[in-house]
Order: sequence, then structure tokens, then C-alpha cells
Amino acid sequence: MTATLDLRPRLDPPLCDVVSIEEPVSRRMEQWAHRYAQAAVEIVGGDRPASQLVRWTTPDVYADLVRRAQLVARAAGRPPGQGRPRGAVRPQVVSVRSSFVSREVCEVSVRVRHGERYRAVAARFEMIRGRLQCTALEFA
Repeated sequence: MTATLDLRPRLDPPLCDVVSIEEPVSRRMEQWAHRYAQAAVEIVGGDRPASQLVRWTTPDVYADLVRRAQLVARAAGRPPGQGRPRGAVRPQVVSVRSSFVSREVCEVSVRVRHGERYRAVAARFEMIRGRLQCTALEFA
């Protein structure tokens, strides 16, 4: 049995609609997401304690963030949130692009530079009880 790739273009509509948001609102969201993503990659890298994002993160996402930080720290032989080893490169958020599913829900793609390599992070932010919270966070 062999697997084949279907390389034909997809003509079906996207899974969700995107709404238009005023430029100042979109810009503020991207700036906020930039700061959040920078903190998240620094947490995973060991530069920050995960508790710095607990207020803006749902419990499931927070637990995954803590788990990732612990795995990276364990691999480096140090406690999480205690700083990176000497000479280690700090990850840097390079760009953020936002897409609003509704006025209360925004999905962002983040490009992160880590030394000579680039990584992607995707996040979903939702307004929950009057506070913007990260409800999904994926590292690639």
C-alpha cells in the first residue's frame, strides 16, 4: 500500500470566517500577542518562571507551558525558570500576524528566531470573564 499526496488546490472555504477589525485594535492585539509570545518562549527556554503568564493563560495551556519548561530544563540539567546556561541564545519573537475569528477571539501566528534557526508558534486568545486569555498555544 502506498500513500499519495493530493496536490490539487483546495477550493473549499476556510473552516472559520474572519472578521474585519479596525487597524488600531488589530495593532494593539499584535503588540499584546508579541509580548505574550516572547514571555512564553522565554519560559520554555528557562529565562522566566511560568507563573508570570498564569493570569493570561487558561489552566490547560498553563499546564502544558510548565511541562515544556520542565522538559527543556531537565534536558539541560537545571531547574526551570532559573535562567539559561551560559552562552545559550535567547529566543526572540520576530513577527506576529493576527486573524480575528470574532471581536472576542483572535488567532495569531508568531515567528521566533532562536540563534540561526526560526520556529513557529500559534496561539489563540479569547476574552474570558473580561480578561484576554491564551486558550491554545502550539510550538512548531
